[in-house]
Amino acid sequence: MPPPVPPRAAAIEVLCLWATTHNSVDLLFHDAIEQVADIDRGLVKTLVYGVLRQKEYLDHILRRFSKHPLRKMKPRTLMTLRIGIYQLLFLSRIPESAAVNATVNTLKNSGQPSWLIGFANGILRNVVRNRADLPRPEQLAEAEPPILNHPRWLVDRWQDEFGTTATRSICRCNNSEPPLTLRINSRRTSRTRLKELMDKSGIKAVPGFFSPQALVIEEYPGSIASLPGYGEGLFQVQDEAAQLASLLVGKLPDHCRLLDGCAGLGGKTTHLTEMLPTGGTVVAVEPDGRRYRLLRDNLLRLGQQQSVIAVRSDLRSYAAGHPQPFDAIFIDAPCSGTGVIRRHPDIRWNRSPEDFARYQQTQLQLLEIAATLLKPGGTLIYATCSLEPEENRAVLDLFRAHCPRFLPDPVTPFLPESARRLVDEQGRLYTNPADGLDGFFAARLIDSGRL
Repeated sequence: MPPPVPPRAAAIEVLCLWATTHNSVDLLFHDAIEQVADIDRGLVKTLVYGVLRQKEYLDHILRRFSKHPLRKMKPRTLMTLRIGIYQLLFLSRIPESAAVNATVNTLKNSGQPSWLIGFANGILRNVVRNRADLPRPEQLAEAEPPILNHPRWLVDRWQDEFGTTATRSICRCNNSEPPLTLRINSRRTSRTRLKELMDKSGIKAVPGFFSPQALVIEEYPGSIASLPGYGEGLFQVQDEAAQLASLLVGKLPDHCRLLDGCAGLGGKTTHLTEMLPTGGTVVAVEPDGRRYRLLRDNLLRLGQQQSVIAVRSDLRSYAAGHPQPFDAIFIDAPCSGTGVIRRHPDIRWNRSPEDFARYQQTQLQLLEIAATLLKPGGTLIYATCSLEPEENRAVLDLFRAHCPRFLPDPVTPFLPESARRLVDEQGRLYTNPADGLDGFFAARLIDSGRL
């Protein structure tokens, strides 16, 4: 077996692959950590995700010390310098010598020329000498023009939608590491009992503010699988916003059929399953092979495999088989993901303004397919983790123009009191990171024409 890859070398490799392919950094990271010692995996994630969260700020600092234009640097050189500066300015527990030497050594070990190694070493040591005089990210966020670590086009559209103050708050939240939020498996434990289990293990956990099933862990450096209760299926990782969206299905009849048309890893599938009445069934449709396997794993771990029929298929192909109609359908549609940038920091750099129309077309098609699978009087929930109007209210407007029998049903009665301030004027759930939640949109529709 080959020796483990040093953490900084692994982080640089992930960031170089991301820069050249723009593939999901989550997938690149999970592939890379298989070659890293367990004790170093947390540092690799901190470096990769931290650099992506602070990329614009790091480049601003780098330009102060480099006469060579950043746009002309090769990805490996640029990523190495970003990782070095990130350690020096954000990771106070790492000694300066380790941050500089171990980072520069990655260039030596990858066979880079001596002049390049000296160039990188000189820049990082210059940052060390001048660190006390460098502006902090929060100072530059208030400058004109501000450095918000988001592409300018995205900041501009958010300012038009939310205003300057809210936009800067969203960006600030996206640039910080989010808390770890759990949803308790109510069939196996309670929030109080799970909190006691965490407390006994020395893990600080507090009840979520918005969702009655949420438990929030502010700092936890280990893996999710090593949390107490994971193997016993006592919880699922899920942000409070997503937990609230699942509640919108409301009370269902006994022996109901519920469809999760875009199941993914099963966060909402497993929550919906917990809410099933006597004899109820959830059908979870997921076309991607990797996500489907993880969906099945989660169902097994949480003890829900008897109540869920998992189908590896896209929704259109599944509908072509003419399944029995459903009492409720949940469509958590594929989207740009601009509401979950704080968890997936590469999203901000991977998206372009043209993406929203493409996602809108897919979302509209999914809703129209779902409409054909609903029982008379059934409930349709539409949700995205996007902040963009093209993917949210515009999709609903287009869908209702095509299917006018679907009428909006205000979501307020289905939410706990603590979450009702998150409902917009049209009666839809609409959260953003400034609320301390993922950005989420969810609306409830009733097929009134088939009552």
